Amino acid sequence: MPRVIAIDGPAASGKSTVARALARALGLVFLDTGAMYRAVTLQVLASGVDPADGARCGEVARATGISFDNQGQVQINGEPGEPRIRSAAVTALASQVAAHAQVRAAIVPGQREIAELHGVVAEGRDTTTAVFPDADHKFFLLASAEERARRRARELGDLSALDQIQASIEERDRADSTREHSPLIQAPDAIVVSTDGKTPERVLAELLAAIEGD
Repeated sequence: MPRVIAIDGPAASGKSTVARALARALGLVFLDTGAMYRAVTLQVLASGVDPADGARCGEVARATGISFDNQGQVQINGEPGEPRIRSAAVTALASQVAAHAQVRAAIVPGQREIAELHGVVAEGRDTTTAVFPDADHKFFLLASAEERARRRARELGDLSALDQIQASIEERDRADSTREHSPLIQAPDAIVVSTDGKTPERVLAELLAAIEGD
């Protein structure tokens, strides 16, 4: 099987930025697993399906064609998913939709198929535990809730909403770590990397050093 590097960790810990850079550095495919669940959530909303209905959400997931273009951007039934999958409505419900066992059963095989066809750097909240438990390298990125809230506020250009953003992140942490199926947990064999106060370049250098020194 081609090389698989899995990066896990809570929301806004820097996974996507670092994973994308690491994939470029190593010549691997960047696999944004979270974008796949956001794509399903977008289709759930468009279909008028109750996000709390696991069976119906699973049906939507199975009926949705999800792929990635050459830039690693998610495609939904052949159409670009960005920026629609980043809307506030999708963000608010993606964790709930992704928590359904029926949805994960529909999506995880596709993630593994991509890895089998290409070497990947996969990032997501269960890539090191449920999706790729036998990955060649595993990393768990951590950052304080305060740091993650500041990053998200800067991304949104709204520092006045810092407290609200931090509360949302803390609630997302709680939901992700306590859900029944594929919860956010640190794999015992994952290398923990704190991203507090570090630039993406520094975090990337730490990951590359760990990979090259293994």
